[in-house]
Amino acid sequence: MPTETQPALAQKYEPGTAPAARKMTARRRLIAASRKLRELGSIASAVASTSHPYMAHIVPMRRCNLACTYCNEFDDVSKPTPIDEMLRRIDHLGRLGTSVITISGGEPLLHPELDQIIARIRKTGAIAGMITNGYFLMPDRIERLNKAGLDHMQISIDNVMPDDVSKKSLKVLDKKLQMLAKHADFHVNINSVVGGGTANPEDALTISKRALALGFSSTIGIIHDGSGQLKPLGEAERKVWDEVRRLTRRSYSRFNGFQEAIANGKPNDWRCRAGSRYLYVDENGIVSYCSQQRGYPGIPIAEYTKQIVEREFLTEKSCAPNCTISCVHQVSYIDHWRAPQHNPITPGGAGHGEPDLVQIQ
Repeated sequence: MPTETQPALAQKYEPGTAPAARKMTARRRLIAASRKLRELGSIASAVASTSHPYMAHIVPMRRCNLACTYCNEFDDVSKPTPIDEMLRRIDHLGRLGTSVITISGGEPLLHPELDQIIARIRKTGAIAGMITNGYFLMPDRIERLNKAGLDHMQISIDNVMPDDVSKKSLKVLDKKLQMLAKHADFHVNINSVVGGGTANPEDALTISKRALALGFSSTIGIIHDGSGQLKPLGEAERKVWDEVRRLTRRSYSRFNGFQEAIANGKPNDWRCRAGSRYLYVDENGIVSYCSQQRGYPGIPIAEYTKQIVEREFLTEKSCAPNCTISCVHQVSYIDHWRAPQHNPITPGGAGHGEPDLVQIQ
């Protein structure tokens, strides 16, 4: 039986050939409006006070069902973090006043009590997000995520056809996207990638068009190096990057002024607020600046205090000028105009892995 080629698949996913976009029922509109109000409230709270984290990524499961060659954010042996410990960590993030808690991994859908984790995040008053490869999504699983109160889901799709680098391909995941369009009450963002020598940079455009046709938001990421540092785009990659930006200019990702410099391989002058406004909590409960600077500051979340949050707000990180970690850039943007930093530190660049991707509208 002949297999579909990459160009044939790209044509298959062109707008107009896809099933109709997700229907915005009255119920979904109400849920979306409520979510938007909570998001606006969280931003207002962050502008009003610098004493609490805005976003935390928390890892309940380091194990993943895939083995993408660029990724250091997984293994194939780890057990899930016990649910009682996960709930304690989430409660502590709640006591710190964290506005947004995003579950990442590994693959979080492998955690057997994931629904309880999401529900506990919502109980703290935080916005609940999740980053997943999407492989385990089925209609009943999506309905359970709805019931648990998930607000946002991001799926990264790396290519149109699976290859030796990544199996997170549109060909494999398109049926899952159609299920999400039909059943998900939460916001869905599809993230594609360019840079780092990707084999077919034009795949990012195909993926973005497909996401938009199904009624999702779409972002594009620039793959960083092993310590989260920038790599300039080549000519073909830059062309795709520009075209996707034009397509997705109304995307929910708004704080992206730093990305032009990244695409050109130039440093940014900014104040990284990691360790304060943004926390990365690994499967052992240790807080790091981000997934690529693990071990700094290296404090258990149970011992993290508002005094540490205030200290790290004023700590200047030497890795900041060439950093491409989008979530940290975007969270730090809230405070770009205030509080010059005066406590310099040089993180060790511990990570070598999955692009926590520079999301581009």
